[in-house]
Amino acid sequence: MALLCLAASAGAQAADTSCPPQSPAPARTPPASTAPIDPDRIEIDSDNATLDADGDVALKGNVLVRQGDRELRAEDVQYDAADRSFRVEGTLEYEDPILSVRGGGGRYSPTEGAEFSGAEFELRERGARGTAGALNLSPLGVISLEDVSFTTCPVTDPAWSLRADAITLDTRTRLGTGRAARVDFKGVPLLYLPWLSFPLGTERKSGFLFPSIGHSSRSGLQLAVPYYWNIAPNADFTFEPVWYGRRGIDLSGELRYLSRRQSGGLSFHYLPEDRIADRYRGLVSLRHRTELPRDLRFTIDAGAVSDPEYFEDFAQGPEGTSIAFVERLARLAYRDEYWRFSAELQHFQTIERELVELERPYARVPRIRAGGDFGWGKRGILRYGFDSELVNFERSEGVTGWRFDVQPTLGLDIDGAGYFVRPNVSWRFTQYDLDGTDPGRPVSPRRSLPIASLDAGLVFERPAGAEGGRTVTLEPRMLYLYAPYRNQEELPLFDTALPDLNLVQLFRTNRYVGADRVSDANQVSVGITTRLLDADDGRQLLAATLGQTYYFESPRVQLPGETVRDRSRSDLVAQLALTTYAKWNVDLGLQWNPDDSHSERAQVMLQYRPDDDRVINFGYRQQRERLEQAEVSTAWPVGPRWSLYARYVYSLRDDESLERFAGFEYRACCWRLRMVGRRFVSRSTGEKDTGVYLQLELTGLASLGSGADAFLETAIRGYSPPDTTL
Repeated sequence: MALLCLAASAGAQAADTSCPPQSPAPARTPPASTAPIDPDRIEIDSDNATLDADGDVALKGNVLVRQGDRELRAEDVQYDAADRSFRVEGTLEYEDPILSVRGGGGRYSPTEGAEFSGAEFELRERGARGTAGALNLSPLGVISLEDVSFTTCPVTDPAWSLRADAITLDTRTRLGTGRAARVDFKGVPLLYLPWLSFPLGTERKSGFLFPSIGHSSRSGLQLAVPYYWNIAPNADFTFEPVWYGRRGIDLSGELRYLSRRQSGGLSFHYLPEDRIADRYRGLVSLRHRTELPRDLRFTIDAGAVSDPEYFEDFAQGPEGTSIAFVERLARLAYRDEYWRFSAELQHFQTIERELVELERPYARVPRIRAGGDFGWGKRGILRYGFDSELVNFERSEGVTGWRFDVQPTLGLDIDGAGYFVRPNVSWRFTQYDLDGTDPGRPVSPRRSLPIASLDAGLVFERPAGAEGGRTVTLEPRMLYLYAPYRNQEELPLFDTALPDLNLVQLFRTNRYVGADRVSDANQVSVGITTRLLDADDGRQLLAATLGQTYYFESPRVQLPGETVRDRSRSDLVAQLALTTYAKWNVDLGLQWNPDDSHSERAQVMLQYRPDDDRVINFGYRQQRERLEQAEVSTAWPVGPRWSLYARYVYSLRDDESLERFAGFEYRACCWRLRMVGRRFVSRSTGEKDTGVYLQLELTGLASLGSGADAFLETAIRGYSPPDTTL
């Protein structure tokens, strides 16, 4: 697949060492308001002045005409008393807070404005300049240009220019419009626009954005013409019809809004008739949040797609093709210092074609949760509360029904300088009301059991390093957990799974997530952590942790297909994190099986990041009998103007590359070029695809997002593009 984008960014460019220095403009007062100009307040200064009988004045030598914050300079100026205007035959200079002009002659009137011929002009706030065959300036600040050339590039490097028969710049509304416009880059015409509109500052405005042209092996030639509608200061809408040569027209858009209590957006794609698939194709996504009175919050996060193949046909990489489900969620929630409540409706549209109905997720319609956490006594030493949930699970096949789960708790929270002790007891009760069960199986199974735990830890610390600039800690922790065995084979499996073992999971009171299974336990989990901290600000520089669980009795509860081993200890979990130490970041994780001396899961991430736009990453990921991958990526400037990008992901288990790309960026004073070539394997189909991303950015002309920048930020961990002041 190949993609070509033409883009530009609004506003003045960031400082760039490749830009030649500009002549600084004289300091000016802020632009005047739209109030009428007083024609009587005119100051005139010149070397010589001759007054005739009609009141006309001939001014010669260093002539300066000043009216408020406007100045006209010339060597030879004629003042006409009849119409109160100034005429200049030779070279002139005109300046106000927005515009600076050098012309070959013209006319200036305090009441009617100004007219200049053969003008060179500069827009101060926009950092732009140009030439015009004729320039007219009205008293209210409307600038009309004819036969105009416009650019933000310096005189020494006019890389791009916008040429038009006519351009109007309204400094009151801060809008510019033009007709019969052409964009040239390095003398080559890139784009012709019969009409265009653009902001004079960084404000948003309605109008067409620059089109994008591309080609896809799946969809053929692509042409997108976006239109931006600035509905209000807190709402906008971008309508972007895309024409696919092989498929048809996709009517897509995005609505965004933001207020004191509400925010969100609606995006959609609508292809009425895909000529390749011979059917309608589309995607819609809604995100909404409302902050209600009394600490209530209402949220919606929902989407729908026309068919399972949509993301494979229209996504530009493996991120889109790996989507298996589209969630539809609506939630009303309340939370304060003590209480928690939520009521929600949740449904999933399954995108994975090979997933059979009995393996698809349940809809939870509704799901109601309530909980509380309270304290009593000095510093709330006695803690009590509860968690509860009522859910209706729906699916077209298999067992469905209601589940009620409640767990009241009672415990102590004893802590002090360097220690904590938290004994806790709870009782968990779960009741079902089922439909679709097999004959002979109960329709209202239930389960109840007590759970007891003791969580305790210590924190030792001492100064270290030169003059005590560092602090070293040693933090042992122990969790004893007891839960009696309950036979739970009669209970359904709605949303319960066994998560990967990690340091958080090691100190949970149930090894499963979801309420359908509660593991029996008679065990103790131990862990030890050491940290290296900055003594001045407490910033963590290094953290290392080891943890493991020891079983007094092997757990007997299991999921269908789960292998429960009769063993006296769990896998060993280790983690090492080195954070921003001498510009290095290291993250190591290991799950080690001590019974057969083999790694179950491992991860190594090494990063060198001296600046936002300079980063080198090395990575290694391994899961036993599932995957083993190595990765390297980098974004690195190789000069004041050039930067290189690369990423390579290789499967050691399959002995093949999964993704690779390389690219470059060239930064000039007023333009930027990025190019990335990429080849990847689709995670869902296994097919290989190739993409080429080319982005040309012309500073100060317009504003349009581009895929190259966003792609690089996502693909290269830790990379941020050089900032551009917009």
